[in-house]
Amino acid sequence: MRYLRARLDRPDWMRHPMQKFLASSDAMEREELLAWNHSREDVQFALFFAVGDVDAYRERIDDVEAIRRYELTPVDEGSFYVYVCQEYTESDATFFRAFAELNLVVVPPLVYEADGRGRMTVVGPAEALTELVDALRDRAAVGVEVLELGRYDRRQGTAVGELTDRQYEAVETATRMGYYDVPRTVALVAVADELGVAEATASELLRRAEANLMGRLFDAGTGTSR
Repeated sequence: MRYLRARLDRPDWMRHPMQKFLASSDAMEREELLAWNHSREDVQFALFFAVGDVDAYRERIDDVEAIRRYELTPVDEGSFYVYVCQEYTESDATFFRAFAELNLVVVPPLVYEADGRGRMTVVGPAEALTELVDALRDRAAVGVEVLELGRYDRRQGTAVGELTDRQYEAVETATRMGYYDVPRTVALVAVADELGVAEATASELLRRAEANLMGRLFDAGTGTSR
């Protein structure tokens, strides 16, 4: 099972009015889609976390025709939750159809940035993820920037996505054999033998993997995303 983490830039006609508001207003910083319910055919329900001016948000959402009702719950002076009941739109149907047709799973949250673009993680077979990127780009005219593509392992977040398959195998083998135990219980040459490569190659695989993992760890630890 693989995952894709990507930044999506929907064309203007496909953007929700609140997504356009996020991109055009200095009052908002970002919005995160935390959960959704599509069990009904007439309306959908969603829960957002928003960072910005709640009063400016309320003034804008009042004018969105598709929204039947909503509730805003402040968290602090600069953030709040948004519960929404809204009608389906043509843009929503077009956007999510690609995911449904390929039997892919979207892992929340879906983060909308200040420029209106969205970051999301999708899980499924590798072939389906590739088809999704092509479908969004070609059929829906959605800009897709692939941020990560790799083996999905929720235990480690998505940090393993920084590794190539060969690096992943090297780290998994070295860990299993005791190379990272304290004190170390196996030498690098033994790991290399298990991998069937030269000692220098094993060292290079592990060092590159460690650099990638540490870079991702501290990137995530500071709350930033690439």
